[in-house]
Amino acid sequence: MSAPAHPDSTDLDRLHSAVKREKEDLAPETQPAPLWAMFLLMLVAIIAGGQLGPMTGGWSFNVSNPFATAGGGDPRPGGAGAGDALDPFALAMKKGSSGYAVCGGCHQGNGGGLPGQFPPLANSEFVLGGTERLIRIVQHGLTGPVTVNGQGFNTPGGMQPFGGAMSSQDLANVLTFVRNSWGNEASMITKEMVQKVRDEEKRASQWTAAELEPFADKNVPGDIPAGPGATAATAAPAPAAK
Repeated sequence: MSAPAHPDSTDLDRLHSAVKREKEDLAPETQPAPLWAMFLLMLVAIIAGGQLGPMTGGWSFNVSNPFATAGGGDPRPGGAGAGDALDPFALAMKKGSSGYAVCGGCHQGNGGGLPGQFPPLANSEFVLGGTERLIRIVQHGLTGPVTVNGQGFNTPGGMQPFGGAMSSQDLANVLTFVRNSWGNEASMITKEMVQKVRDEEKRASQWTAAELEPFADKNVPGDIPAGPGATAATAAPAPAAK
């Protein structure tokens, strides 16, 4: 008996495989909506929205904002009105705690530093002393040996300056946080105080402890907002060094 002209036509497995690869026909009631119907629905929605706007007083973020509260304002972090309820000192402490992340790697999260290398910020005479010396340190950095709380420290490479990386407001917030954390209590440092030092001192190199000694007890003059940041002052402001 001779073989069929088309052997594949008698191979049921091959035929079934081919059928399975084909898409099943959709039932009439499950056919996708025609494009003209979708376009019509979109047109109706646009017209309806245009009519509802004037009828409801128009769109407004304050009215339509899903985050709006009964008291008004946007409660999200960084939203409109965020931080308005905080006094200047509390706001500086809140923002300064975030900015301190760039310092915590060396001085540690508890402000205790590391023996022999990174001096502590807790109960440090450099932190609680004159604000002018402290601002000059963060602005231009510090190199060489330094004695804090009776202990000697010599940071490898010295403390790097942050004046070029942080704004006057950011530096003021961090310094206010440092001066009022881990048991420290001192007056807040304002943006204007930091800017005053920046404008007067154009130093291009790091300070040494000996060079900063004349500023040890000097405070940068300037108004401090009423509140805890003012009443915690350890000394009355003194004229800036000339």
